[in-house]
Amino acid sequence: MTATPLSPADARLAIDRGARLIDIRGTDEHARERIPGAISLPLYRIADLPRDGLPVVFHCRTGMRTSAHAAQLVSAASGAPAFLLDGGINGWRRAGLPTIADRSQPLEIMRQVQITAGALVLSGVLLGLFVAPGFFALSAFVGSGLMFAGVTGWCGMARLLQVMPWNRRAVAASTAPRSGFDLR
Repeated sequence: MTATPLSPADARLAIDRGARLIDIRGTDEHARERIPGAISLPLYRIADLPRDGLPVVFHCRTGMRTSAHAAQLVSAASGAPAFLLDGGINGWRRAGLPTIADRSQPLEIMRQVQITAGALVLSGVLLGLFVAPGFFALSAFVGSGLMFAGVTGWCGMARLLQVMPWNRRAVAASTAPRSGFDLR
């Protein structure tokens, strides 16, 4: 059995007919913006999906995660019809369908990592050019950390950002049993 891609309009019809909408993004992403009625079940917990035979529509942010993990998602559906929302929540929003956005929630950890890493690399380059060449090491250190995160799937910067005061509410809500951060 394979997962069938659905346009946002067709996904809306399937949900209206009783299909369950499963958001496989991280809990921090789901808290910040979600499709009404979507159940947050991050990819690392997808085996917890109830096996009740109901059709399931899986979604992520852009559709790339659901496509990359389609076999795992179909397996978790346990024989029930499985669908992938084309374009993820972004496609849903582009189709003019409603989402619930809570801008009081912190930015997703991955976006925080990107902003922080970019700021540190830029700072290292500028300080290296205008203050002392030794500051180029900051950019090298951040770059090597990003490479390590890409190879291992564990990001020290993400772990550090997760315990920052502005993220404590999001971390407390997360039930992630593993240490690390999945960069997919």
